[in-house]
Amino acid sequence: MSKDYYPASDFLNQIISGDVALVGSAFAEENLRRLIAMMRDDDLTNRDWATMLLSQQEIDTPEVREALLNSLADDEEAVRAEALLGLAQRDAKLALPYAITALSSDCVSVPVFEAVTLIADAALAEHVRPWTEVSGDDWIDKLAREAMEACRSSAPRP
Repeated sequence: MSKDYYPASDFLNQIISGDVALVGSAFAEENLRRLIAMMRDDDLTNRDWATMLLSQQEIDTPEVREALLNSLADDEEAVRAEALLGLAQRDAKLALPYAITALSSDCVSVPVFEAVTLIADAALAEHVRPWTEVSGDDWIDKLAREAMEACRSSAPRP
């Protein structure tokens, strides 16, 4: 994301600036519901940011998981990647098949590698391996190597 990439929604920008609470009161719970609704917004910047903002929260409810699972079917890779990271933070086993799908695409972004590192399942190693080749993007290459190491570390030792 470039430093100039912000959502169109004033509400989401207020969350980014820390002016909107998402937990702790009935009003905050309504804000959380509104954030989840923004994950289905027609505007890509709103969907992407809403998904990322929800993913970053420590909130783990059935509604949050359902919203993340729904966003895994979004048309945009960026939204799917943020949803995968949020799901991996909450339930690595549930996120595992979605990580395999993400790693099988033509383009893998930072949140996918972060999710794979959190999932750290040996079953992902073969899917991460192609991404460990030097790409010319040092940061992505580093994240891919870290994801591979996490997956290898989870493998049963002989």
